[in-house]
Amino acid sequence: MANIFAKKPLAQLLGEANSSGHGSLQRTLGAGNLVALGVGAIIGAGLFVRTANAAAQASGPGVTLAFVLAAFGCVFAGLCYAEFAAMIPIAGSAYTYAYTTMGEFVAWVIGWALIMEYALGAATVSIAWSEYLNKLLEVFGTSIPYSLSHSPFEHAVVNGVTQQGIVNLPALLIIVALSLLLVKGTQESALFNAVVVILKTLIVLVFIAVGWQFVNPANHTPYLIPADAVVKNAAGEVVRTYEGWNKHGLGGILGGAGIVFFAFIGFDAVSTAAQEAKNPKRDMPIGILGSLAICTVLYILFGHVLTGVANWREFADPALGGEASVAYAIRAHMPGYGWLATAVTVGILLGFTSVILVMLMGQSRVFFSMAKDGLMPKAFSELHPKFNTPYKSNLMLMVFVGLFAAFVPGSLAGDLTSFGTLLAFVLVSIGVWIMRKSDPAQPRPFLAPLSSPSFPLVPFMGAIVCVALIAGLDEFTLKVAFAWMLLGFVVYFLYGKRNSMLQKGIVVVPTEMDEEAFIKPDKHNA
Repeated sequence: MANIFAKKPLAQLLGEANSSGHGSLQRTLGAGNLVALGVGAIIGAGLFVRTANAAAQASGPGVTLAFVLAAFGCVFAGLCYAEFAAMIPIAGSAYTYAYTTMGEFVAWVIGWALIMEYALGAATVSIAWSEYLNKLLEVFGTSIPYSLSHSPFEHAVVNGVTQQGIVNLPALLIIVALSLLLVKGTQESALFNAVVVILKTLIVLVFIAVGWQFVNPANHTPYLIPADAVVKNAAGEVVRTYEGWNKHGLGGILGGAGIVFFAFIGFDAVSTAAQEAKNPKRDMPIGILGSLAICTVLYILFGHVLTGVANWREFADPALGGEASVAYAIRAHMPGYGWLATAVTVGILLGFTSVILVMLMGQSRVFFSMAKDGLMPKAFSELHPKFNTPYKSNLMLMVFVGLFAAFVPGSLAGDLTSFGTLLAFVLVSIGVWIMRKSDPAQPRPFLAPLSSPSFPLVPFMGAIVCVALIAGLDEFTLKVAFAWMLLGFVVYFLYGKRNSMLQKGIVVVPTEMDEEAFIKPDKHNA
């Protein structure tokens, strides 16, 4: 019987990392590009949508503490990602790291979970993009009909008339446009992303600077949601209660951290581009940790200002700050700054665009690596003859993610994305410790501190904090995630295991590379 926990030889991975020519991804990204990719993926729906969601659903003004807790787990995981990405600079991120430390089945599990992170992440942000596009159009006296900008599982009462969603057309169209841009080329996509990142970061800084003047200290009291809190709408109807252990008080900080964790998925998306970094040993740690540090500071400041300008209860009322909460807070509580609401909406649209771009890029690179290993159909690893991008993967993702964005509500997709991210972080953290024990002599250009085999504080803290955040997710999300993972097991045993290159004993030797970087493993190692 084949060993489903067989490990991919590290020497083979290092050989693939040093390969070049057609069939290999090209190294075109510098440290600045990687930091921009990270910031591009981080600042988006997590900041502009999930901040208000977490405040309304669990944390209240304590959403700043939820950001601190989420960042705390990210720092540990980020250090582990940086060590792996510098040591094994190859596409695939956590999937690739797991393959060489914990074996094929665990790698498959993490690769399957990454679909929830990147593909569903792109879908979630495209849905938010659709919401903000409508807010921008309303400034000019028009809007896209409710039926064409919401999923068929959503409805709302507008001017006394119940509106039913049919398809989220704007979300679908932005997925199509960015997928085609990724087919065109990585460098072009990175340049577009860098311009967008600069613009949206300026918008965030302007909101923090201007909004600080309008912070009402009363909105920060009490700082955590009371257990008996109830939110009612203008008609006196109860729209939200907070009975769950993770919906109020200190538990609400953990619950809120699980919600806003979606906001931090960008830094690990940087690691999926490791095979396209010019100097991965130096640039990958800078890209991962630099983007995480920049965005954590901005998140805490943004959360403080947003919950100070508008009371968290307003965000819990769908008729007030339910959608496009930042623009609502500006128009309702910052008189004279209507122009800023419009500017923020434009900046948010640009920001969401870069997030979707990076998520789609990350997913295609994970599929690229899985297909190279035989765990996904070969089409996912085929590169365009002219652009040298995994175009078939991009086009298939365009269909899958586009359909999800068009027909599934954004709240479900967002929480599932958090689950996939957290599971990946747990396994990467454990993987660093395993690799330190199993291969201590392997050169490591970047070392995560306090991670020795005898004292693995950073890896274990990363795993523990992320497991705690998984526990803080709501029960329905966990059930759906569990069902998705069970489906993944079925797919692995019906397809992946049967087609795995490693299980078949096939070693694919990369072409046009430094021969010293690759040592063909003995077939018995598999």
